Amino acid sequence: MSTAATDALIGWIGVGRMGYAMAERLARGGADLTVWNRTRSKAEPLAQHGAKIATALPELAACDLVFCMVSTWDDVKEVVAGPGALLLDPQRVPRLLIECSSISLEGSAELRRLLGERGVEMLAAPVSGNAKVIKAGRLSFVCSGPKAAFDAALPYLKMIAPAASYVGEGELARIVKICHNVFLGVVTQSLAEITVLAQKAGVPRHAFLDFMNQSVMGSTFSRYKTPAFVNLDFTVTFTPHLLRKDLDLGLAAGRRFEVPMPLASLTRDIVQTLIGRGMTEQDFAQLLILQAEASGLKLEPENVPVSDGL
Repeated sequence: MSTAATDALIGWIGVGRMGYAMAERLARGGADLTVWNRTRSKAEPLAQHGAKIATALPELAACDLVFCMVSTWDDVKEVVAGPGALLLDPQRVPRLLIECSSISLEGSAELRRLLGERGVEMLAAPVSGNAKVIKAGRLSFVCSGPKAAFDAALPYLKMIAPAASYVGEGELARIVKICHNVFLGVVTQSLAEITVLAQKAGVPRHAFLDFMNQSVMGSTFSRYKTPAFVNLDFTVTFTPHLLRKDLDLGLAAGRRFEVPMPLASLTRDIVQTLIGRGMTEQDFAQLLILQAEASGLKLEPENVPVSDGL
């Protein structure tokens, strides 16, 4: 398999919010890209950037490398090994599957075994970021699997994101991504608590977050969530259902490795409250609204222009 960034045939499965933005960067970068999505119409706009649109998943088996970016482990199994899936013809399979979805350690290991039986290598390559982060060129991959597979995939990973970390063999990238998303939930809940505390004491949210973002405690993430917290724009980047899934994966890993995770457990229950209240279709940053309500505070948009740092 060539490592030249324009030589290999690249397949792409899944063009949701994340998958579309990632595939678009590959297409714009000149990759020889063929894309499949369950709802074909969602993939068709990529044709204007040079991508070919597959009518059936087995067409991607002719590719050298295939990226997979779907929502759940069940979705991964369906597109890789279900009826009419990527591996339909045992005589015609890709060399390498680059699996970017957020799935469990056990699911990832099962997928690696399944692919290995067909002679297909797998690179686990989950990401940190969302569609806006991708467009800003700030996405990052964490990868595990055979080092040679990482080296072969790296030119294409770099077309999508500036950062790709190799953390070792097997499913280690999965535990890194799970830990990352547990931190995402816990940090957002903590930021919601202190922002509401400051406001209830009389400090405007924009002023409090301006200080926090310029302090040693500020981060790319706190800056990125500042517009949502200040102006209550909860346009979805990550749903409460997806965050709950990742917190559940983190708690399951904690049980497996005998690691107590009290903050993750509490945060999972708070996210469940969001879901139980029907607050499921907007961004998980609505944790701020839940915290304010629990504090007897009704929030209003401050209508102050603030930067997201991207």
